This record gives sequence, structure tokens and C-alpha cells, in this order.
Amino acid sequence: MTKLMHKILAGAALSLAAVLPAQAAINVLTCEPEWAALTQELAGDKANVSSATNALQDPHRVEARPGLIARTRNADLLVCTGLDLEAGWLPLLVQQSGNAKIAKGQLGFFEAGSFVPRLDVPTKLDRAEGDVHAFGNPHVHLNPHNIALVSAQLAKRLAAIDPANAAFYGQRQADFASRWSQAMRKWEAQAAPLRGVAIVEHHRNMEYLMGWLGMRQVGTLEPKPGVEPSAAQLGQLLAQLQQQPAKFVLRAAYQDERASNWLSQRARIPAVVIPFTVGADKESGDLFALFDTTVQRLTQAVK
Repeated sequence: MTKLMHKILAGAALSLAAVLPAQAAINVLTCEPEWAALTQELAGDKANVSSATNALQDPHRVEARPGLIARTRNADLLVCTGLDLEAGWLPLLVQQSGNAKIAKGQLGFFEAGSFVPRLDVPTKLDRAEGDVHAFGNPHVHLNPHNIALVSAQLAKRLAAIDPANAAFYGQRQADFASRWSQAMRKWEAQAAPLRGVAIVEHHRNMEYLMGWLGMRQVGTLEPKPGVEPSAAQLGQLLAQLQQQPAKFVLRAAYQDERASNWLSQRARIPAVVIPFTVGADKESGDLFALFDTTVQRLTQAVK
């Protein structure tokens, strides 16, 4: 082929590229790492995905820094847990961003918690009882059956936001659902020894995990949700465990270790730390690894 022909073909290619619009990836901002991981599973290279929080942050408390405001301003889709989990920071963040398309009620706002069965929905609200969530316990992602329900709805929302790639999202969701279903059967078989096991939890953020695996809570380190325990309250819990023993004390990686370690040493039960969400440690880099690690650590604690 002559140099002239090369130049003609190269010019034609450039002209065609100028005529055809570039297929830009959509920008997705999630409130928590688990939804960033799920969005990436479904969207692949069709989306730029980031999370407003990391795995070692308390998702109840986030500061709206300028960089986060900029990402919110550029988001085509906002994926959050909802159920008031982000009530202390998300409304202000969206307002400061000026991005009307991701406001609550718009197509660009996706509330994962609205698509799953909820636990701990209060019959009455009393702020004297601590950080009580009006719409139920928001930590829905720790039951993988909830992840499956959310994935189906999130794929539909991605398709609505980006209809040109609707078939792609549908195919990715079908593949994820198949792999996820197989993984759930594996986890449930591995976790069979946990059924009926009594535990103490730091904060009431493990209810969906306990419900899935059949564990039962006999106490919390926090006397009320969001209220850190005092030495006297820990002493009372220790005395309670003499009458009503627990197999281990459980906390999330983002929570302070001191109270659980204190109780572990005095009650002579293991202190178990689970990643809680994607990215908390090197063993929990995606959703599958998150549950692999969680089930492994829980089952090791009862051996």
C-alpha cells in the first residue's frame, strides 16, 4: 500500500470520527463502597464510578469537602442506601452541588434501601433512644439476597440513564446474578455452623447479616444506637453475659476496637472484625471477596 493510500485512509478515519459522536461513559457517584462495587459489576467500562465514602468511614458522618462537591456536581447517577443513613450529610451535599438531576425523586437518584425488605422499622420515633432510623435499619447490604434485589433494579436504572447501552447492562446483570446466586449457595453452606449462635455487636448494624445466617444478638456495646459505651455500661454487659453467654463480640472495621477488645478479654470470647464493606482490607476488594472474608471470619470464631 502506498504512502498516499495510507494518508487517504487515515484522513477518512479522522473524518468519520469527527462525524460520529463519542460514546462517553456516564458518571456514577455512590454514597457507600458496596454500591460502587455493585455498579462497577453492572456497568463495566460504560461508567466512571466513585464512592463518597471509604470502607473505614462511618457512613452516618461525612464531610462535604470541595472535591466531593465537584464529583456530585458532575454525576449523572447518584446511588445511595437511603433509609436516612445519609440524612446528616447527603441533602446538603446535593444542594451545594447544584445538580438537580440527582435530587431525590429524580431519575438520577437511586435509593437501594427502597428495593429490599426492611428490618427494625420503629413503631414510634423517640430521639431519646439514640440514632433511630425512621424507615428501618439501613445496613441492608450485609444480606447478599438484598444485593441481588438491588442489582436487578440498578441495572434497569443504568439502562434508563444510558439507553444506548441498555442491552449491555442487561447482559452484565444476568451474568452477575448467575455468579452471585452460586456464591450465595456456597456461603450459606459454609455458614451452617453459625445458625443459633449468640453474639454481641458493637452497633445495631449487623441485623441483616444475623438474619441471613441465623445468628442472634444478646447484647450491644452501645447502650443506645450511636452512643458510645461507658465503663459502667460495659461492666453491666459483662455481668449479663455471665447469665446469657455469647460466642463472640462483633464489630465493623470502621468502628473503634477498644470496647470490643475490653469485653473480649474479660468475657474470654473472641473479638471478631468484619470488613463490613468493600475495600476495608486487602482480602475484601470486591463484593464476592467481602462475603468470602466475612463468612470465613465468623465461622472461624465458632470453631
